[in-house]
Amino acid sequence: MTASPDLPKHGAVLFAKDLPRVAAFYREVVGMTQTVTETRLIVLESATYQLVIHGIPKNVADRVNITTPPERRVDLPVKLVFPVVCLADARAAAAALGGQIDAPGAQFAARGFVACDGFDPEGNVVQFREAAPI
Repeated sequence: MTASPDLPKHGAVLFAKDLPRVAAFYREVVGMTQTVTETRLIVLESATYQLVIHGIPKNVADRVNITTPPERRVDLPVKLVFPVVCLADARAAAAALGGQIDAPGAQFAARGFVACDGFDPEGNVVQFREAAPI
């Protein structure tokens, strides 16, 4: 089945303790536009994708400990994937925003892209992909 132009964008919902910090990470590293800002959620969009970053309730957030640097959450069953223009530029931006993209030696090529894993400021594992050189 092919996607219809009448359907909403593909997307994901990510729950965060520090809503503004996590939103800034994805906005800057991935180059998304912030389209909605509310007390408990921020929506980021590209031409084809929507990321909703939703704040977790205070009573839950108080029990979540985010270390500095954040500990990578490898036990989660989901990994977000985002395209970037340049992994090297995204790596520098991620580090400046409290996350990380692994060293170039951890990059791998597959199916027309070069990818590298990393994590956001709260330790959520993310994969970043740039187009493979032709």
